[in-house]
Amino acid sequence: MSDLTAASAPAPLLTPTPSANSGGNPPMSAAETAKRAQIHQTSQKFEASFLSVMLNEMFSKDDDNVDKAFTGGSGAKMFQSMLAQSMADKMVTNGGIGLAASVQREMLKMQGLH
Repeated sequence: MSDLTAASAPAPLLTPTPSANSGGNPPMSAAETAKRAQIHQTSQKFEASFLSVMLNEMFSKDDDNVDKAFTGGSGAKMFQSMLAQSMADKMVTNGGIGLAASVQREMLKMQGLH
């Protein structure tokens, strides 16, 4: 499953390859580099948001087989969304589920920056 991580995909999308520049293509401008970096950041934020919603949904389900003394009660529910967001951010930082790379690739196509 290591081929599905987002950490391995963005590198070629952010920097030009030597073969691309040797083929007569001009090097990327500072504006294009900045746009690629912004798209990368946006795609990671999108993946973190998606994962946060999924984790929140997972946490919201009551499990009848769990002893209520160990669930944290109403105090835990108050901080549940912050826990889910923090977990989602950490998941994306460590490679995520590959959603960011797909979103980034499509955003680059839409901007004409394949």
